[in-house]
Amino acid sequence: MGKTRSGQEKEPRVNIRKEIADSETVLNWVARRIASYIRLVHRNTRWQRIGYEELDQLAEQGEPVIVVLWHQRLAQSPYFFPLDKGRICSITSSARAGSMVGRVQQLFGMDTIAMSSHKRHVALSREVLGKMKQGISIGIAADGPRGPERVLSTVPLIWARASGKRVFGITYSARHGREAGTWDRLLMPRVWRNDGVFLCREWKETVPRKASEEQIEALRLDLEQHMNDITAEADRIVGREPWSPQP
Repeated sequence: MGKTRSGQEKEPRVNIRKEIADSETVLNWVARRIASYIRLVHRNTRWQRIGYEELDQLAEQGEPVIVVLWHQRLAQSPYFFPLDKGRICSITSSARAGSMVGRVQQLFGMDTIAMSSHKRHVALSREVLGKMKQGISIGIAADGPRGPERVLSTVPLIWARASGKRVFGITYSARHGREAGTWDRLLMPRVWRNDGVFLCREWKETVPRKASEEQIEALRLDLEQHMNDITAEADRIVGREPWSPQP
């Protein structure tokens, strides 16, 4: 601890903003407010649910799958998976924003695993595969946690290769809403009198156990296109302008 010119010891500086931001009470309060918004949107929107027949059946049978989504469509992610039929564990970032996503999803009954830069990919994969062995599906925003926007990582492919589990792309769209000024252009639906759609479609490709780097890259691009295709389809269903890359 330093001293003032008079020789008195300085009081340690207290970063009030950081203390508030790290407060469990504050974080839980914010998570509950976000969850309330998500529930309000869901309750006041006329939803279509398309392509869920196979996933619903697998969830009821206790057969885990890998669910892939885009970070832009996280705002309704607690309703992506049939939680009344099975369990899912969401992979989130350990950073503040990712931690908040995890808190919100836990309020809806989802399991979460925090992914940090300090956690080795091998350790994370071991944890994920352990969940699937328990019959718990895995969900991941494949372009998160920091982007680039809609550039799919190889992570879900690696898990599909190691587990042999099926991969489903899930997205949603809403007629009325705005895109946040974040890197992912997060879609924030209007709370009242809205029309929306949840769209689920299996990615039919298989990841070979001994896939080469070239094969993995080709499959990565294929799954990336799959996700863009179903998201564009969801946008068209509700009459929303489809996504286009930022200039």
